[in-house]
This record gives sequence, C-alpha cells and structure tokens, in this order.
Amino acid sequence: MWAFLLVALLAAMRSVDAFTQSAQLQRRTATSLSMAGTASDVKKTTLTTDTTWRLRLLLNDVSTTKGKKLDGQLFVVEGNFIEEEGYEPPQGYFTPTKQSADDAEEGEKGMALEVSNSRWKLSEDPNDPKDGLWVWGLFKEPLYPFMLLQMETNELILPSGEGEEGDSIPPLKLYAQINHIRNEEAGVELQTAMLNVRVLERVQLPGAAVDLYEEEPVGQVSFQPL
Repeated sequence: MWAFLLVALLAAMRSVDAFTQSAQLQRRTATSLSMAGTASDVKKTTLTTDTTWRLRLLLNDVSTTKGKKLDGQLFVVEGNFIEEEGYEPPQGYFTPTKQSADDAEEGEKGMALEVSNSRWKLSEDPNDPKDGLWVWGLFKEPLYPFMLLQMETNELILPSGEGEEGDSIPPLKLYAQINHIRNEEAGVELQTAMLNVRVLERVQLPGAAVDLYEEEPVGQVSFQPL
C-alpha cells in the first residue's frame, strides 16, 4: 500500500515539473517572438523618400531687410533627402514637404522657412580631399563621416503688429558641414552642426578684381527623423 502511494506521489511530482518547464518554455518563446517583431518594426533612417526629416535652424545675428538683427529665431523645414543615381560620393538634393507657415505642425514654435534650392554631398574631410581607405578594400563601403549641405531660401515676410512697418528676411544661402554616421541598427544619423552664410568680398588687385568668399557663422541646424 505504502509503495503504491509513493509511486503515485512521484508520478504526480514529475507531471507538475514537466508542466512547469513547458510553461516556462512557452513564455520564453513568446518573449523572443515579441522582441523579434519589435525589432522588425523599427525602420532604419535613410537619405531617401522613406524618411522624412525635420530640420530646425536656429539663426543668430541675421539682418532683416530693415536692418533689424535676429537673435535666437527658430525656423523649421521638413522634407526628404533625395540621392541622385550614378554619383560617387553619394549626393543629391533636399526636397521640402512643407512650404508654408500654415503647414507647420501644431505645437512647433519655429517659423516655417521656404527652401528654393539645395544640394548635399557625402564627403571625407572636405579640407583634405583624397581617396579614402575604403578604396584599398579596408572597409566594405565608404564611410564618409561628413555631409556638406547647401540650402538657398526664399524671402520670408515676418509677422508685424498693427501699425508696424513690414519687414522680411532676405534670401539666404546657408552652408553646413554635418557629422554623418551610419548606425547598423538605427540607420543614418545627422548631428547638430554650425550654419554659415557665404559673404562675397571683391578685392581689387593691380589690373584685376578678385572675388573672395568668406563664411560667417549665423547659427546652427539640427536634424530629427520623423
């Protein structure tokens, strides 16, 4: 009798242990599938129409047409980086998707800035152009740690109060050298960079005049993939 009860008890314990292990395995499997599904849902950021970017341009010391200085004025541009095929290093243009202040996202404090023309180009050190190490097969693809961005803007009419004389920001030609990173999981990362304008200075030399360009800092630009 006692032997029979002992055998029955051992059988019941084995059954409970097997059920517990099965439940734990099911939980681990469900967790793994959930993590895999979450990872697959994350989209990599790109320099294509697949990713919309929000550019925040914080301008300082920019003069309006009436001579007023802007200090800490935020402007917002949204759009896509489009790569043109057949170029090495990769390059292309920026296409805005929002062109007026009426389109600015609710809660966004910056004014919308209209971009009339733009160019971007991935680059090694722009001050030391040369073939990179990737040419010799040391990397699978070019790393290009910089993006050189140029944007031309339209004249922007500034809001004015009743009785105030109208004012505007003249067309600007903005330049930025941006740290460009390719993250295996997240995709393209563009870091905050200084914004410059190119100032033309004509120097008169004996028998000729030479146009010299000097870049002056006017603020910074940051990038947010949407």
